[in-house]
Amino acid sequence: MTERKPPGVGFESWVDKQIREAADRGEFDDLPGAGKPIPGLDRPYDELWWIKEKMHRENVSYLPPTLALRKEAEDALAAASQAASESEVRQIVADINEKIREAIRKPLSGPQLNLVPFDAERVVREWRERRT
Repeated sequence: MTERKPPGVGFESWVDKQIREAADRGEFDDLPGAGKPIPGLDRPYDELWWIKEKMHRENVSYLPPTLALRKEAEDALAAASQAASESEVRQIVADINEKIREAIRKPLSGPQLNLVPFDAERVVREWRERRT
C-alpha cells in the first residue's frame, strides 16, 4: 500500500479497492487467528485493554506499594509457618517488620497500609505449636 490515493477518487472506495486487491493476491491468507472469534469482543470496552493484555502476556502485575507490602507481609507469614528452624522464622519476621516500620515512617502511596510489625514471639510460638 505504497501508492497514493488518486485525485477524484473517494477515500472509502480507494481503500476498499486496496483491500480487495490484497485479498485477491492472498495477502490475508494464513493470518494468525483466521476463522477464530476476536478475543474479548463480548467484553465491555476498556480503554486500558492493551496495557492489561501486555501485562498478562509478560506475566507482570502491578499493585500500589501499600498493597504490595500487605501481600509481601502475608507471604512472609506463610513462609515463616513453613520455615525449617526457629532462627529462620525470626529472620523472616525481622525482615518483614523492618519493611513495615519503614513504610510507617515514610508512608507509601496507595490505600492505607493497615499493618503493624508482627510480634515475633507470637509467630515463633505459633510455629512451635504447628511443629508438635
